[in-house]
Amino acid sequence: MRFQAPSTGRAGAVVCLLGTLLLSSCGGGGSSPVEVRLKEQTAKKTVLGFPALATKNTTRVGGTDPTDDAAGAANAVFPSHEAALRPRLVSLVNSGDWHAGIAAAALMAPPIRAPVLLAGKDGIPDATAGALNSLAPRGFARAAGAQVVRIGEVAKPKGVRSTQLAGSDPFALADAIDAFLEHATGSASPDVVIAPADAPTFAMPAAAWAAKSGDAVLYVHKDQVPAATKRAIQRHEHPTMYVLGPRQVISDGVVQQLKKLGTVKRVGGKTAVDNAIAFARYSDGSFGWGVQDPGHGFVIANTGRPLDAAAGAALSASGKYGPLLLLDSRDRLPPSLQNYLLDLQPGYRFDPVRGVYNHAWLMGDESAISVDVQARVDSLAEITQVKQGGT
Repeated sequence: MRFQAPSTGRAGAVVCLLGTLLLSSCGGGGSSPVEVRLKEQTAKKTVLGFPALATKNTTRVGGTDPTDDAAGAANAVFPSHEAALRPRLVSLVNSGDWHAGIAAAALMAPPIRAPVLLAGKDGIPDATAGALNSLAPRGFARAAGAQVVRIGEVAKPKGVRSTQLAGSDPFALADAIDAFLEHATGSASPDVVIAPADAPTFAMPAAAWAAKSGDAVLYVHKDQVPAATKRAIQRHEHPTMYVLGPRQVISDGVVQQLKKLGTVKRVGGKTAVDNAIAFARYSDGSFGWGVQDPGHGFVIANTGRPLDAAAGAALSASGKYGPLLLLDSRDRLPPSLQNYLLDLQPGYRFDPVRGVYNHAWLMGDESAISVDVQARVDSLAEITQVKQGGT
């Protein structure tokens, strides 16, 4: 049974806005305030919604908040109504709980393949309701046939079968997600990402990797390993733990505590932007993106919206797979990110058709990432001719 989406509200407004961009008409005669504002913008921003909607090397999931972005990303990954192409399960996470969202991203990995959607404690937002309706999850046998797994304190949607994962705090809830993963896959992951519970911008890159790999994301305080996290690690039986973040967010003392439970390696940069780049570059055997050459996908989000990491995780784990990269301003491409993208810019010698290509998904509307920044990312992703011999 499909979830019946309301016909008005935020989802209706999004459709209305898109109709305005494409047809300059939306409900009734006369110019609406939205139409007036659009007419005042430059022509390049109003013609079919470009370039804010997409450029030749970027695509924007243009939600006003992570709830909208999660719905858009899920529909981009699962666009078909054919039964075999729909997800079996969807994760429904509290829209105020970034810890749960990042940890739940691991459910996007095989065999579950559950994208993250967001909702409140007391209701289902229009964008989420519309996504549930269009995704129409088939049901996951290892969760008693549930179509939706509710993670934490989140409203129960009507018209679908659901199950719930609960925890008294972020550490216990991450443990519950990990236990569910183990049950669903038949074994605990050999690798674990240890993320900082008190620094969301440093934890954000874990979501993309978890969605691709299925590796558990567990949390620690800067100077303490909570009991629930220890319990989860012990279930993995001496895993390799990758501590995500520098010493100022996860101390060396915590690393020493973790070494009693398995092998520990640290990946991190001094800032959130540099931390994401370091994680994107990193590889250790089968762990890590190891993205140090052209021909990849990326998801780019603003550090001011931590749940966009969870919202965009499905995009990192499908299509042109790739890591999450971060901006710390809507109006500025950080120099370290610009240099990283420049390092990865594709090139060709004779024929661009024979080259490799990069693509970036941008999370959020222009309040999160400006069109000028999008244009810069597009330029850095463009394949260019490699000149030789000074010619």
